[in-house]
Amino acid sequence: MTRSKKAKNTPAVIDPYLPGTGNFGYRVSRYELDLEYKVAINRLSGSVSITAVTLVALQTFTLDLADTLRVTKVAVNGRRPARFSCPRGKLRVELSSALPPGAALVVVVRYGGNPEPIDTLWGDVGFEELTNGALVAGQPNGASSWFPCDDHPSAKASYRIQISTDSPYRAVANGELVSRRARAGHTVWTYELAEPTSTYLITLQVGMYDIHKLAKSPVPMQAALPARLRRNFDHDFGRQPQMMKLFEKLFGPYPLASGYTVVVTDDDLEIPLEAQGISIFGANHCNGTRGAEQLIVHELAHQWFGNSVTVRRWRDIWLHEGFACYAEWLWSENSGGRSADEWAHHYHARLAELPQDLLLSDPGPKDMFDDRVYKRGALTLHVLRVRIGDENFLALLRDWTARHRHSTASTDDFTGLAAHYADESLRPLWDAWLYAEDLPKL
Repeated sequence: MTRSKKAKNTPAVIDPYLPGTGNFGYRVSRYELDLEYKVAINRLSGSVSITAVTLVALQTFTLDLADTLRVTKVAVNGRRPARFSCPRGKLRVELSSALPPGAALVVVVRYGGNPEPIDTLWGDVGFEELTNGALVAGQPNGASSWFPCDDHPSAKASYRIQISTDSPYRAVANGELVSRRARAGHTVWTYELAEPTSTYLITLQVGMYDIHKLAKSPVPMQAALPARLRRNFDHDFGRQPQMMKLFEKLFGPYPLASGYTVVVTDDDLEIPLEAQGISIFGANHCNGTRGAEQLIVHELAHQWFGNSVTVRRWRDIWLHEGFACYAEWLWSENSGGRSADEWAHHYHARLAELPQDLLLSDPGPKDMFDDRVYKRGALTLHVLRVRIGDENFLALLRDWTARHRHSTASTDDFTGLAAHYADESLRPLWDAWLYAEDLPKL
């Protein structure tokens, strides 16, 4: 009786790594944001229209939304709901009568406030003020810091992002820039992103940025950066077209029709950030020394591994970071640097000196961004490559990115697919590298 009562009172959890995010009862297919951002006072206001379908009979539902943003109006299918409230990072909406399963659900939310990063186990994530502008770093649960959403990687949707800023500023968001209108000291920027995308990969970048288009790339590539950094950029990021050419050969076609944008902020950033079709670097990564090239490679690789093929649950984060890390090693061996095998031995020796208490297939929320996940994930792929051979390994990667393009996947999906490219059972390999804590011999 006690166990039954406890289960009844305990909120259901979509992902134990982020028990407070994600929502039940519906599936979103599209977000349309119509916002205004005032840089001087860090004020964000406007509305979002969310198109979804109910999965069950639904009379009450929630969206993720940070406490710093105040909701002023909600409409569901053109009508006011019975009531709405905003308890502890959620927008809770109660309808007068239940919608049946499979019903159309169009939710329009008007809101505003002074957005701030969300304080998490991994530091501040989400909407962040810069010295003269703003950025959004959404991973893993920062999307709710700037718009109401179903903030879980398995919930992918298309987007239209319309943002009005003071005219000296440029706003960069995901997808294709389809409209730019100047009016009364403001500029309205409209971006369209058709490809299904997780909320944490949606971003907004505001700053005094010039646009610089890169030549001789197989995919349209551009940079948004302060004019003062242009010369450094040409040196530090100059090999991106070659990286793109290599990765299309190794991993398959670039996943986005709108191309690839790099944003370099006028501020220093501790680490680069990935978003769908966009990577964000700080001025410290563009200092003329080409010292950040591994990071540049890593963020580009995420467009295939993480952004297009996204984990269904955060426990499988090695499918993002291990793959992007291994892409660094592949670029190195294809551009005159160390071979992947040399990098594997180098990092195996370093990992051997660290605590052996991390399970790659389930590292736990505290360690999901631990560098051991990145390096051990890459080592796992290298051992697999050696086992099945280069031809099969690269065919597997291309199959993986094509089969799960703009979708979600799990570790079991990958190991199941890899079995088709091996002449013998890979179970001992997975048991040693994914499902045991001790670091195997290389």
